[in-house]
Amino acid sequence: MMLFSKKSAYDWLIVGLGNPGLQYENTRHNAGFMVVDLFMKDHNGNFNKNKMDAVFGECKIGQNRVLVAKPQTYMNNSGVAVSAISRFYKIPTERIIVICDDVNLNIGKIRIRRKGSDGGQKGMRDIIELLGTDEITRIKVGVGKKPHPEYDLVDWVLSKFPKETEKDLELALLKSSKAITEIVNRGIDSAMNKYSN
Repeated sequence: MMLFSKKSAYDWLIVGLGNPGLQYENTRHNAGFMVVDLFMKDHNGNFNKNKMDAVFGECKIGQNRVLVAKPQTYMNNSGVAVSAISRFYKIPTERIIVICDDVNLNIGKIRIRRKGSDGGQKGMRDIIELLGTDEITRIKVGVGKKPHPEYDLVDWVLSKFPKETEKDLELALLKSSKAITEIVNRGIDSAMNKYSN
């Protein structure tokens, strides 16, 4: 847990994980980017800053000032941006929400956790290592299991979502965006009861 002597100007830090660049758009690994893009659109925010290895911007949820970031370090080094932003803006770890893909969940499913291991998600692993705690709220977005065990995991997470999963994916992105708002307004237990499946 991080302790800060001065209060942050922001109440929450929301982080969507993914890879920068046009070639990675609409890939499974970019589910976190897709959620925060929708979230910012729903809250009239925009990504207008580019520093500390991330693009980020702010929006309001009720009385809460929320900073929303997309690390630009590529997935495996996501913790570099998250730790830099949280330190600079003095946002404690209990006020950070990370959204990432999960290959163990079917497309359309989301799971909300208040802490735990990285589950094999390397961006989450880097964040846990650099923040020094696994007590980080995360929303895991199902991107589907590999078609067979021998299939290369990197190839799988960097593949695009198939057209036939479009509706399920849209539902998961919407639920994830709403879950962020629910966590900020009413706490993680309420969000888990409403949206985790």
